[in-house]
Amino acid sequence: MVAREESRLTAEKEIILADREEALAILGEGDEFLRVIEAGANCQVRSRGLNISLSGDETATEGIATLLTELQFLHRQGARLTRHEVRYGLKLAGQGKAAELHDLFGDTVLVNFRGKHIRPKTLGQKLYLETIRRSDITFGIGPAGTGKTYLAVVLAVAALRTKAVSRLILTRPAVEAGERLGFLPGDMQEKVDPYLRPLYDALQDTLGLDMYQKFLGKGIIEIAPLAYMRGRTLENAFIILDEAQNTTHRQMKMFLTRLGFGSRMVITGDVGQIDLPKGVSSGLVTAEKILQGVKGVGIVRLDTDDVIRHDVVSRIVAAYDSYEAMQP
Repeated sequence: MVAREESRLTAEKEIILADREEALAILGEGDEFLRVIEAGANCQVRSRGLNISLSGDETATEGIATLLTELQFLHRQGARLTRHEVRYGLKLAGQGKAAELHDLFGDTVLVNFRGKHIRPKTLGQKLYLETIRRSDITFGIGPAGTGKTYLAVVLAVAALRTKAVSRLILTRPAVEAGERLGFLPGDMQEKVDPYLRPLYDALQDTLGLDMYQKFLGKGIIEIAPLAYMRGRTLENAFIILDEAQNTTHRQMKMFLTRLGFGSRMVITGDVGQIDLPKGVSSGLVTAEKILQGVKGVGIVRLDTDDVIRHDVVSRIVAAYDSYEAMQP
């Protein structure tokens, strides 16, 4: 038994990087990523030139070796590595889930107009994408920065490219969060444009400005306030309702019953950012309770582990969650 423990403690691995460019990508500018790995690994990590040597606990050594191999895989696919991939991969390796990195990092949803591979960056995001793929209606609920809207738009564009749908419909409730629409300048479209801006940004990042404007002009892409959905049946379309926490119960029911044949719906929202008047229940909160277990409906909860924005955003969300949990 003692001999077995000693053999585990002296397990060794070596990762050989292809060239200086790969070393810079994987170890980071000024060895930034290497220091993150060294600080979080339960084994010794040494770098010399293009060689990275690992030694220590067998499980920890295998996990870090798998992480480095997957970072190589990402780099060779043309991905620009960030602290997120390194830190999240390190976290999975520490949980004994390093083997899941390949499925995660290898799931390219779409290649955008710049040639960038768009893929899930956390296991929560991967579950979210898989749920959308197999469900008629999917609810993605979670805090800011978890990629709820962006990934839904990416899947919608992918469905459009493969002709699984013939059009994209994106909508948001135009809730007056501190300002009254009537006092804003311009016609109604100009007044609601600021509410729809995140949808414009996601589409332009995926399609490029020229293709986005072409599709918009032809009616292949439609972006409109939620009120414009009333009375319609939406067939052969990929439909996204963003900021759904600001719908009322009646608005949510109205929207869900717009689903037509050959269509798919994704409803995204953050129940921590409800801007409805006091005493008005959120249609997203109610729908989550009512539709649990309904066939064809998928519900995915994302959390702070899935936040992809600046590191401080995750800490801000966690701090607010802790504060609000203590309030009466």
